[in-house]
Amino acid sequence: MIWYPYQQMKTMDAPYEVLDAEGVYLQTNAGTLIDSISSWWSVIHGYRHPELTAAIRAQAEKFSHVMLGGLTHEPVRRLADKLAAFLPGDLDYCFFSDSGSVGVEVALKMALQYYVNRGETRRTKVLALTHAYHGDTFKAMEVGDDEDYHFVLKAYGKSPNAIHVPTEIPALERAFAEHHAELNCFIVEPLLQGAGGMRMYDVAFLKRARELCDAYGVLLIFDEVATGFGRTGNRFVADLVLPDIIVLGKALTGGCIGHAATVANRKVYEGFYGDEPEKALMHGPTFMGNAIACAVALKSIVIFERDDYLAKIRRIEAITRRELAGFSDPRIREIRIMGGCVCIEVFDPATLKGYRQFACSRGVFARPFLNYLYAMVPYVIGEAELVRVLDTMKAWFRR
Repeated sequence: MIWYPYQQMKTMDAPYEVLDAEGVYLQTNAGTLIDSISSWWSVIHGYRHPELTAAIRAQAEKFSHVMLGGLTHEPVRRLADKLAAFLPGDLDYCFFSDSGSVGVEVALKMALQYYVNRGETRRTKVLALTHAYHGDTFKAMEVGDDEDYHFVLKAYGKSPNAIHVPTEIPALERAFAEHHAELNCFIVEPLLQGAGGMRMYDVAFLKRARELCDAYGVLLIFDEVATGFGRTGNRFVADLVLPDIIVLGKALTGGCIGHAATVANRKVYEGFYGDEPEKALMHGPTFMGNAIACAVALKSIVIFERDDYLAKIRRIEAITRRELAGFSDPRIREIRIMGGCVCIEVFDPATLKGYRQFACSRGVFARPFLNYLYAMVPYVIGEAELVRVLDTMKAWFRR
């Protein structure tokens, strides 16, 4: 029996069964549906992209996977080199893993051990944002701030190692003034907080965070698992403000297969480099640097660059703003738009009850959560398809 995610198995609605998929469309037992959320924000090129399929097939005909312990291979070397060239600044040192949550765990472990290696063992705390979500593994949950996902941690009580601040500069400055000697890092989902409610904030906050991290000797980590590869309208938010460590996942492989990269700058890498074996990063997911994942990630980045995906995202944002201009309803708290993301936040979660089935009846797959109705469409979506997604969202309030 399949145990499905984020569901009470006793009361859940039956999932739609996918029979085939191509472009932005899912062929399901409930009909043909536009995937308005890109399979949890990852399938940026749409489904069954011929070049991605060819890359997977070509690598599988050689070998699918070998461990990176004592072995290496060309696809992982090429992907590491490509990311070093593709990412800004000196984010050059790639540690691979098999999911975004594990990539975050690696980043947090790096930050803690960076200071332990320097003899600074008091720096055990992590600063994070209120409403943060960084994954469902335990350290990622600890630095998260969303009880709807992580209420199980109540069994442990409030963590002494995680401090949360709102996206307000005065609160950020107070947190650094009070806790800087104990902090090893500040981790953020930059500009756009995904599972915490598609919350959007200004880049000025990140710029001030970079200044404070520099002033107090704290590492800055960007969790760009969801925001990377254009979702905010930027290639990476790291292009605007440079972190010490960035975590990539989801769209890294075009949504074809699980893979993640935790990429550090030279300062962090050199904190582990030396003759002492105890200073090494003792971490090693079995499927890190998986050859098929690396091959398809390389092709995904080629397509992203070659086909000017940032222009596609600007077009998605422009159409979304045009279609939602002037739209309102008393049940709506706020409408937020950034790059390839739109969110309609309602006051009462009950307002969205039944939307999934309503959207399906209009040929759209959607999965609102709590009081957030949102879309994060594949970047290859056509205007008519995008308008249908947005019209469906508006029609729900006009019934």
